[in-house]
Amino acid sequence: MYEGPVQDLIDELGKLPGVGPKSAQRIAFHLLGVEPPEIDRLQAALQKVRDGVRFCAVCGTVSDGELCRICADPRRDRTMICVVEEPKDVQAIERTREFRGRYHVLGGALDPLSGIGPDQLRIRELLTRIGNQEDGIDVTEVIIATDPNTEGEATATYLVRMLRDFPGLSVTRLASGLPMGGDLEFADELTLGRALSGRRAL
Repeated sequence: MYEGPVQDLIDELGKLPGVGPKSAQRIAFHLLGVEPPEIDRLQAALQKVRDGVRFCAVCGTVSDGELCRICADPRRDRTMICVVEEPKDVQAIERTREFRGRYHVLGGALDPLSGIGPDQLRIRELLTRIGNQEDGIDVTEVIIATDPNTEGEATATYLVRMLRDFPGLSVTRLASGLPMGGDLEFADELTLGRALSGRRAL
C-alpha cells in the first residue's frame, strides 16, 4: 500500500477492465515519471470523453454529433441492419469492409444474473427502426452479430423471437469462424469477414 494520491490512482486504474493490481501500479508509476504536459493531455482527453462524447440518435454508437458518420452516410444500405452489443463491435465489423449496411448497438447483452433484461438494452429502439420506413425504404435484413458466448446467444435467441413477426424480414446470424466464448473485438479481420459473408438464416 502506498500513501495518499498514489494509492488512490492505483485503486482507480485497477477498476478498469483488463487492468489488474500490478498493471495499475505500473501505469501509476509511469504517470508519475512523465512530464506535466503529458498528464495535461491525458486529463484533457478524459474530460472530453466525459463532456463531449454523445451517442448516435439512430444506432446508439459513440458519436461527436447527433448522427454518427455511418448513419449520416447516404451511401450506406438502409435495408440492412447489423445488431451488435457494444460500439467497439461496430469498429470490429467495419475493419472487415464486408458490410455496407447500418448498425444498431444494443448497449450490452441479456444477463439476468447481473440484472440486465430486455428493458436495459436498446431492443425497443430496434423494433421501432424496423417498423418505421425511412424515406420509404423498408429494412429487409437484420444480421444478429452478438458475441458468441452464453449472453450473446441468449440475446440472439430473444431477438429472433421478437423479429419473427415482421413480414418480409430476413433474420440472419454471423456464421461459424468465431470461437465460442470469445469477443468480436478480438477476432481478426479474416475470421470476422468470413463469418459475415457466410452468415446463416435463423
